[in-house]
Amino acid sequence: MSHKFLIPGCLLATVIFSSAPVLADEKLRAAVDDPARPAAEKQRDEYRNPYETLEFFGIEPDMTVVELAPGAGWYTEILGPYLGDQGRLIGAQVDLESDDTPAFYRDIVAAYEQRIADPERFGTVEMIAFNPAKESKLAEPGSVDMVLTFRSVHGWKRDGVFEQVLQAANEALKSGGVLGVVQHRLPEDRDDAEYTGYVKQNWVVAQAESSGFVLAESSAINANPADSADHPEGVWSLPPSLRNVAQGDREQQLEIGESDRMTLKFVKR
Repeated sequence: MSHKFLIPGCLLATVIFSSAPVLADEKLRAAVDDPARPAAEKQRDEYRNPYETLEFFGIEPDMTVVELAPGAGWYTEILGPYLGDQGRLIGAQVDLESDDTPAFYRDIVAAYEQRIADPERFGTVEMIAFNPAKESKLAEPGSVDMVLTFRSVHGWKRDGVFEQVLQAANEALKSGGVLGVVQHRLPEDRDDAEYTGYVKQNWVVAQAESSGFVLAESSAINANPADSADHPEGVWSLPPSLRNVAQGDREQQLEIGESDRMTLKFVKR
């Protein structure tokens, strides 16, 4: 398998890696297709493409993985069983003890705790409080193989803490470790002054590269050309939220589907 690496100050280089073991792929497929996954969550696979996304990031079942802001645990439902008996999963949740954390997060974290309470399916998922606005530690320095974030960058950008998030990820990762980012994508020629949930890809890349990462590869796995990224309620006008969308307009939004998303694989220098 070949991967193209963009090395600052160098020409585009292609590096050849051996493919991951077939067993690892079979285990990932089994985790995605597990009948125990909630049916409502499986319906979103069409837009979130979990198997293809995690395979693109290069996940393997014996890795130590940090999932940033896992919410109620949509991806944890796959990562937990996949890593449970060989690897290690750390869920870096919102810090409920922080005064600036909205109250509704308590229900989200409670749902996450309930989800991971089944050791037969999930093994032991470690949940830590993550507050990038203050001093924050994800794991022992240089102990993590992969850090993943799914559709959370816009909130960190709004709060002005994305740099701290990247620094925490960089510190926790081993040399050559992977930072995988999926995020709603704003066209580069659009004004980003308004908070819409969409972020420009070039901005994400520049921020990551200034924090000690190299963009190894980008993918169109989660791209959606039908999404204009121009909606009255931002990304939340699209499914599954359909926020304040009139009943008569819902069919049109459903036809668009979920948002256009960048999928970026960074490597720690």
